[in-house]
Amino acid sequence: MPSSNSRTPFLSVTMKDCDLQTFRSGGPGGQHQNKSETGVRIIHRASGAVGESREHRSQLQNKQAAWRRMAAHPRFKVWLNRQLWYGGALPEQRAKQDMKPSNLKVEGKRDGKWVPIDES
Repeated sequence: MPSSNSRTPFLSVTMKDCDLQTFRSGGPGGQHQNKSETGVRIIHRASGAVGESREHRSQLQNKQAAWRRMAAHPRFKVWLNRQLWYGGALPEQRAKQDMKPSNLKVEGKRDGKWVPIDES
């Protein structure tokens, strides 16, 4: 169990983070497909990943399938890894932040033991 002062990463992706587009599916299926907008396209704004589905008659089923495809898109996976590993920051930005003097601990050996060195 993590201690109370440790930070655990939290990441949530919802439909608020995406653009939802509906459209007429087209293709075989007759008049039903020509009149109803059951095709769904979901675009994740931050990563540019796109998921699209038009094979079901139900818009809800197509929405669920499009969400799964968007989550499996390579662009989304890269974005997700960047969020989890770097907290959204690029590695260069993270390195600059980590190398600030306030984040460094300088030690040296005295009498065969590692001890903090005061820079004052």
